[in-house]
Amino acid sequence: MVRADCHIHIFMNGSDYRAARDQYRRGVDEADVRRKLQGYADAGITYLRDGGDPYGAGMFARQIAPEYGITYRSPVFAIHREGCYGAIVGRAFTDMKEYAALVREVRLSEGDFIKVMFSGILDFASDGSVSGTPLTRGEITEMIHIAHEEGYAVMAHVNGAVPVLAAIEAGLDSIEHGYYMDETCLQALAESHCVWVPTLSPVCSMIGAGRFDDALLERIALDQQRNVLRALELGALVASGSDAGAWMVPHVQAAMDEDRYLHQIPGPPGDLDERLEQALQEIRTRF
Repeated sequence: MVRADCHIHIFMNGSDYRAARDQYRRGVDEADVRRKLQGYADAGITYLRDGGDPYGAGMFARQIAPEYGITYRSPVFAIHREGCYGAIVGRAFTDMKEYAALVREVRLSEGDFIKVMFSGILDFASDGSVSGTPLTRGEITEMIHIAHEEGYAVMAHVNGAVPVLAAIEAGLDSIEHGYYMDETCLQALAESHCVWVPTLSPVCSMIGAGRFDDALLERIALDQQRNVLRALELGALVASGSDAGAWMVPHVQAAMDEDRYLHQIPGPPGDLDERLEQALQEIRTRF
């Protein structure tokens, strides 16, 4: 039975980001949060890790989650460089002084960890490449260092071999998405204590939906599944997280779907469930 989802966005609805944004701009929708938490509780899911939002939804969910028998962890908001991807889930900085101030704000708000954005997203409307320009190695290293100095684990949205490798080598605690890793990244991941949450659901769930080219989606999904298999073969920590709330990634069902996508990978080690549990325990301990 699936017991956790290590990457969700409680304010999103899985179908229309703009509608969800407008809904929560007016204030946290308590009924909506409670409905989602009840759904997770009914499904036997007892651990949720949120990816942040600018509306206070995740922190409200954390406050009431014990009523549903759920351990809920939130970074309050995600942090991104001004002009780069990330406004959808958080707050921006223009220099490291501002970044450090946001980290301190997370502490004052009693956040559980730091969520940062090191790259863009996959551009499914073109060739699937990563949008925008990733942060530099220096920026990535300093951001992780500042958060660690404040005693926080760091969860990072990051795609592309160059920024992923920089983040792993800087001591990142968890990679979110991590599309387009290469062998060097995977080797470094296996030699680190970093946990990878590959979020297969956002890509796999769109196949056949008619919005983007299925051949492109299938290629990206297969590449990610192959990398997950290779990571497991190397002994890396891989955890299950669905990105619930993203388009066509519905809350609750997505946790089951993500588990299914992981188990559909051809040829994973026979102890996959044990390996996923080990990674989950690492996340629960650090975050």
